Amino acid sequence: MNNYFSIGKLVSVFGLQGELILKHSLGKKTSLPGVEALFLEERKNSFIPYFVQKTNVKDHEHVFVKLEGIDTKEAARKLVQVPVYLEEDDFKKQAASSSPLSMLGYMVHDKEQGELGVIEEVIEMPMQVLVKVIFREKEMLLPLNEQSLVKVDKKRQIVHVDLPDGLLDIYLE
Repeated sequence: MNNYFSIGKLVSVFGLQGELILKHSLGKKTSLPGVEALFLEERKNSFIPYFVQKTNVKDHEHVFVKLEGIDTKEAARKLVQVPVYLEEDDFKKQAASSSPLSMLGYMVHDKEQGELGVIEEVIEMPMQVLVKVIFREKEMLLPLNEQSLVKVDKKRQIVHVDLPDGLLDIYLE
């Protein structure tokens, strides 16, 4: 997954010319200015570039997207529910600094255990955010909420946490 950051997925077809609606979690209204290509994961870990012809803001988390080579409703329909990624540089320009997604690539540092690993994925839930970290060759999902999140050091790209007692033991046993 190096250098590709998940921003959401294509959720529906719009119109008859192959336009799609992208549901994203970039944390702000955007028409993806400057983005030339979206990378679609049609098969696991296979990122296919689709060049962007035009985009239009729909609302805070949706954007209309017209991709090169997708000119019919039928062609667009095949891409519905496909995950969408951006290259790292584009991602950093597009994600709102307040968005949980902006923590991708940050190091997680626990008060007790020290460095746990780099955030590989951000999963937004209704009451909290989960981050995926690989620690001692094990995949862990760590909650970031009012109780566990101490602070986010954007300058040094470190997320400081105080995880509940026993949480890491569940993964390490």
